[in-house]
Amino acid sequence: MTRITAWRRHPLARYAVLILALALVGMVYATFVQVSRPADAALASGKVDDVAEGRSLFAAHCSSCHGLNAQGTPTGPTLVGVGAAAVDFQMSTGRMPAANPSAQVPRKPLPEWVDEKAIRQIGAYVQSLGGGPQVPGKEHVDPKLGDAGKGGELFRANCIQCHNWAGAGGALTRGKYAPDLNNASPTQIYEAMVTGPQAMPVFNDSTITPEEKRNMIAYITQVREQKDPGGFGLGRIGPVTEGLVAWVVGIFALVLAAIWITAKKRQK
Repeated sequence: MTRITAWRRHPLARYAVLILALALVGMVYATFVQVSRPADAALASGKVDDVAEGRSLFAAHCSSCHGLNAQGTPTGPTLVGVGAAAVDFQMSTGRMPAANPSAQVPRKPLPEWVDEKAIRQIGAYVQSLGGGPQVPGKEHVDPKLGDAGKGGELFRANCIQCHNWAGAGGALTRGKYAPDLNNASPTQIYEAMVTGPQAMPVFNDSTITPEEKRNMIAYITQVREQKDPGGFGLGRIGPVTEGLVAWVVGIFALVLAAIWITAKKRQK
């Protein structure tokens, strides 16, 4: 007992206890993480077997840019922690696999091997690597369940600077641009908000709640059906095109008027 008491009073005893406690916490955390990864993958994909299939597809089609373990390379970022939602967004829009990496990867038709099953399997594999945002359920993206009026207020406060009021997109710096939202599905819009692809910031649930995201989706889809005053929206790009058209039409009208006036004087 004397030795134990002496050890407990030793100046280094408190540090030894702290190190031991940290080691125990680390072991417990690692155990829970390893247990939860298959559960996360199963929840994201619907089948735990999709993880193995997704790993094979990833090695064949994605590892050349993102690395065999999705750790990232000079030509592609790491995918650890991005979640199944990022995979679903990038692949369902045809942005990935990227044919020609550049400042902005455009939306394009899907390759022949990419379908819903392949996207789900690769998403399950990426989800198993470190968690992350998962593919939203139908109740989170259904425009009929959202309030377009409230969604419009949120959209104008957070998105109009890049995507313009109608979601028609716009130019950014260094060759980047905010894409047109007219071709995006409600699920893709939600996934873009929670994953922040390319130049877009991440709007997590603490910044914009799932209900508010659904309201914004309701607004974006409703704007597509609105009729443009005058019958011609000019691409809905905004006052730049409207001013250009007004200037060109106005100048052309003045030229015609000048020609008509001078021709009338010559006839006299």
